Amino acid sequence: MTFQLICFYAFAAITVGAALAVISVRNPVHAALCLVLTFFSTACTWLLADAEFLAIALVLVYVGAVMVLFLFVVMMLDLDLDPLREGFMRALPVGLLVAIVMLVEMLSLIGVRVTEVAPSVDPAAAAGMSNTTWLASALFSQFLLPFEVAALILTVAIVAAVPLTLRRRTGTKTQDPGRQVRVEPRDRIRIVKMAAEKPVASHPESPAP
Repeated sequence: MTFQLICFYAFAAITVGAALAVISVRNPVHAALCLVLTFFSTACTWLLADAEFLAIALVLVYVGAVMVLFLFVVMMLDLDLDPLREGFMRALPVGLLVAIVMLVEMLSLIGVRVTEVAPSVDPAAAAGMSNTTWLASALFSQFLLPFEVAALILTVAIVAAVPLTLRRRTGTKTQDPGRQVRVEPRDRIRIVKMAAEKPVASHPESPAP
């Protein structure tokens, strides 16, 4: 078993473990850190396959955009974040652990490049296409079913985020889309007919002292 294959299995195990931690931990800050580790480990796995463009796109798009979306969802859930801000130091060990794991993964990638004596046969070069084109072709042909399953899971997650956000809570204003659709024009506006001018009532003069 080569060092590159060992790194591949290690990155895959870290990715699966971090992904399970995202949906199992109760602290949203810890979940966000585990999500970053999941994306980073996936990018490291793609770097082993010489898919540098997809790896950097994953880091820039998902870690940058999806993390912001994740934090927006956390804010829309109307969680009590004051205890989280007060106990910021409690998230420091998890942050340090994630940073150490990411550092080890980067050093492992450097070790793979250094110890690589004879490069393996590149399937993309053998097929006469770029690695991005070859990976997309394999993804939508050989691995189409896992790709569709991943898309289905993401769709279910998006749909589940909507009911969690729109759940009825005391002290919050909610919307009823059904009532908005069934509304009548007379329910939206009430026309009141008033006189153009209203005479000023005369006040009787007070008697002189």
